[in-house]
This record gives sequence, structure tokens and C-alpha cells, in this order.
Amino acid sequence: MSTPERILTPAERQAAEQQAETLAHALPFLRRYAGATIVVKYGGHAMGEEQLAVGFGRDIALLKQVGVNPVVVHGGGPQINAMLKRLAIQSTFVDGLRVTDAAMVEVVEMVLAGTVNKQIAGLINQAGALAVGVCGKDGGLIRARKLTRTKRDPDSSIERVLDLGFVGEPEHVNVRLLHALTGAGLIPVIAPVGQGADGQTYNINADTVAGAVAGALQATRLLMLTDVPGVLDGEKKLVPEMSIAAAEAHIASGMISGGMIPKVQCCMDAVRRGAKGAVILDGRQPHACLLELFTEGGTGTIVRP
Repeated sequence: MSTPERILTPAERQAAEQQAETLAHALPFLRRYAGATIVVKYGGHAMGEEQLAVGFGRDIALLKQVGVNPVVVHGGGPQINAMLKRLAIQSTFVDGLRVTDAAMVEVVEMVLAGTVNKQIAGLINQAGALAVGVCGKDGGLIRARKLTRTKRDPDSSIERVLDLGFVGEPEHVNVRLLHALTGAGLIPVIAPVGQGADGQTYNINADTVAGAVAGALQATRLLMLTDVPGVLDGEKKLVPEMSIAAAEAHIASGMISGGMIPKVQCCMDAVRRGAKGAVILDGRQPHACLLELFTEGGTGTIVRP
């Protein structure tokens, strides 16, 4: 018995033609990024909304399917806050920075390296790729050191050291472990928890880890998913591209201010360490990673050498 002929409605045919056209336009970009390492920092609003989270998992799986080597670094501040509230552990802040004491660092490790890390790896696995959740302590991935911050007294101009407890910064990234995972067809999903030379566990800012990983891997791109479209100028228009020198000038002038400063500094650090480019883009936009990589001009602000 013959199979009945599939007849498309005009609307279905138009949709199919648009899909084919989209794939054809993506071909040059697929070639450009074939075999490339792309580090994605995932967090903020995109992580909290279920539909966006599922879409993120699919997009990362798609990148792997088309020959890109994605590496995901994630945060989890809201999830940590929720767990601290459940456990009735009070947060202490010094000049706006959370102090991580012994009790809190256990919670941070449990949430970041446990619940959040496995949720994100699970989303990617559900989409058909093979993701492996790790933290900086696994295989000596991230050797950390204690983060030191100072504050200058406005009256005496004397600098004093702020003790933030077990808050660290990356000292060394073991790229051999990451190459072994990506070379085996796996997608590393990294929780920003590191270990010091003395065996101490440190809580590390996820943006900082993403920048260090991208630099160490000489990544083609670092994609920083945030809650803003990118860097905006004085007229609130997107700045599509900046050199490191321009970024430094914009910070000095005050055009880049507040919470955008550390994100831009992480991008500059990644590029200085060897990444080819670092992009700040809006993670609230569906398929943000795909739009940035596979369309002309991208959607965010890229920092280049």
C-alpha cells in the first residue's frame, strides 16, 4: 500500500522555507566555529526561568552537535540565598561583599557543586548531548587562593585589608582535564568552587572562573550571559564592540559603572590571557548563544584584544 502524499499548507510551506533559509545563512558561521572552544558563563535570570533554562540546555547540545566544543561555567547566587534561608544561616557583608565562613562554604559547595551543577548537566543531557558536572576541586581543575580586598579610609587614606573568609580567586586552571572531557565528546559543566594548596575549599565568583577558564583554554569566545543587553553608551545604545583600551577608557570615564565593571574586567582578563574575544549578552533572550555565534554582528558587546 502506497504512503499518502504529504501535502503542506501554504503556511507550513512558508515556515519550512524559512527554516531552510535560516540553516543556509548559518552555514558560514558553522564553518567558522567548527572545532572551536566556546566558554559560556550561565547565570542570572536565564537560569531561574524554566523555559529559558530548557532552551539553554538545547542550545548547548546543538553547539556540540554542529562541531563546537562548549564549556559551561555557572553561578547560583539565588539558590545559595534560598538554602541559607532554609538553614537559618545569617549572611554577613563587608562593604557589600558576602563573607563566606566555614558554615557558609559548606552550603555554597553543596548547592553549587551539587544541586545546581547537576540540574544544568541534566538539562543538556535531556537535550541529547553528554554533559558532565564538575567543580574546581575535581581533578585539580581550579587551584584557588584566598581573595584579598582592601579599603582605603577616606579620612586617613590608610588601606585596611578586608577579610572575606573562604572567598577565593583562580590561581591555576588544569586545562588537561577539560581537554580530556571535550576530546571524549563530553561537555564540562563547571561549578565555581576551587581548592587551595592547603586543601581548603574556596567560593569563587562565577564570572571570574569563566574568564580564567576561557583564557586558559585560549577559547575562541567567552559568552557572558547577563541580565542586560550588553554595554550601553551615554544614550543607552548598545556598544557592539570594544578594544581593551576602549573598555579601560569607558570605565575611567564612568560610562561603564556599577555591576557592569567586574563583568567587563572579566572579559578583559580573559582576552589578555588568550581568549580571542569575550561577549556580554542578554541571557533573557531565547537562543542568545546561537544568535551571537551564528548571525552577522551578534547581539551583545564583544571585547577584543
